[in-house]
Amino acid sequence: MLRHSMQCPVIGKLLRAGLVVLLAAAATLAQADDTKRKLGPDAVPIGTSHDYLRAQPAPDFWALGPYYEGQSTDSACSLAAIAMLVNALRGLPPLGTDPLVTQKGLLTAAASADWTAATAEGGSGVTWQAFVAYVSRSLEAYGIDAEIEVLKPADNSPATLNDVRRLLAGNEESDRDIVLVYFNQGILTGDWDGPHISPVGAYDAARRSVLIMDVDRQWYVPYWSSDEKLVEAMLRPAPRTFGALAGETGGLVRVRRR
Repeated sequence: MLRHSMQCPVIGKLLRAGLVVLLAAAATLAQADDTKRKLGPDAVPIGTSHDYLRAQPAPDFWALGPYYEGQSTDSACSLAAIAMLVNALRGLPPLGTDPLVTQKGLLTAAASADWTAATAEGGSGVTWQAFVAYVSRSLEAYGIDAEIEVLKPADNSPATLNDVRRLLAGNEESDRDIVLVYFNQGILTGDWDGPHISPVGAYDAARRSVLIMDVDRQWYVPYWSSDEKLVEAMLRPAPRTFGALAGETGGLVRVRRR
């Protein structure tokens, strides 16, 4: 009995040490599992949720779908998103000699040295204000007569959410208008914490769900997220590590062809 009583503290220490190691290992495995998940809990990939697109006209999805493309560099999300928008609003050119709008062609047509530098590999990306200006410049470059509506949320109040829902629902009525969103991608995907731009492919008002045609094609497919989460993503400021984009928040740009 004496021997057992003397060994118990040692055994207890060993057990406690082993438990700490096991807990640490479990935490590491859980973290590894998290990094392996392609999308976070607030994004549902289109492949597993396509009932809305089967049951509803979804005009914007079909207008954008033929021109869906990935950003050509790590900073060219604005370029890819606007190229998709211009193609969707312009439609398929009638002549075989007429090219589609490519990201390279869009930069040439817009003739902006600043945009070229910002969207080059390793570039800074674009600010919200510059993004809106490049949308306007691109429409002008391709002779598209359209009006631009901007909604930049200032808070996550019920009034703001209603404004977002009203814009998205109105946009869903026809393919004459396309919405682009400037948002923090990580809020939706659960991964990268930084500003991003992509087109809105559809809006399911009944489920309050937005389809993001994410142009980050190296990593993502289109995914659904709640409109409330999208507001949160638009309000999230870019971290200080983003230099010229630090503190930038986003919003919606709706372009309606006249």
